[in-house]
Amino acid sequence: MSRVCMVTGAGQGVGRAVALSLSASGHRVALVARGTERLESVAAELPGPALVVPADVTDAAALDAAFAAVEGEWGPVEVLVSNAGSGTAAPLVDTTDEQWQQALELNLTAPFRCMRRALPSMVEARWGRVVVIASVVAKRGESQVSAYSASKHGVLGLVRAAAAEVARSGVTVNAVCPGYVDTPMTDTTVEAIAQRTGRSLEDARQVLARRQPIGRLVTPDEVAQAVDLCVGSAAINGQGINVDGGAVQS
Repeated sequence: MSRVCMVTGAGQGVGRAVALSLSASGHRVALVARGTERLESVAAELPGPALVVPADVTDAAALDAAFAAVEGEWGPVEVLVSNAGSGTAAPLVDTTDEQWQQALELNLTAPFRCMRRALPSMVEARWGRVVVIASVVAKRGESQVSAYSASKHGVLGLVRAAAAEVARSGVTVNAVCPGYVDTPMTDTTVEAIAQRTGRSLEDARQVLARRQPIGRLVTPDEVAQAVDLCVGSAAINGQGINVDGGAVQS
């Protein structure tokens, strides 16, 4: 059955891979991100219907308008994949209030607002899927990313609380927790490591690859496969599914 899906952060990386996978499964996919050009490029790749909805997910009014646009075109969102996120690397003592707030707004508050907007219609319909792209640092602390780690710990708690609330309604809420994924976001991390340590970009990338037992970066498609699992199963609820090559075993 074709469902109405919304993917935030859909212009590249994991969001693009998730959108492609959902579309290949026969669903209609609304693509949300700040950059219209990237969204239109992804929309052109999808085999099925796509809706380009430019919006800054940290802007509450813009996010509400994005949901309204999808509802006006296709009806209520049935599958929400809250993927938009980013991180800044800095020692805790050098992390500014602005960096802290930005991490919370994008990685925690935006998924909260997305859920708050999407869940009522899902519960009413007695069917819905919410998947938040979190991180393995939702389950462990990691040096140099205190704000990012705190925001991802928070969003995993949000997922678990929401899942408990809707468990009897036919709606599921889960998180997918990737390790280092081969995306533009990781490219930024690689550049930061290279600048901080004097390593080459390739050496810095290998540092991240070696943090995962499989010895390589995770692919965006591998993260999308975990999202598909959450969308397809009514019995997976309240979980943080690790996609990290075995770095965090839980």
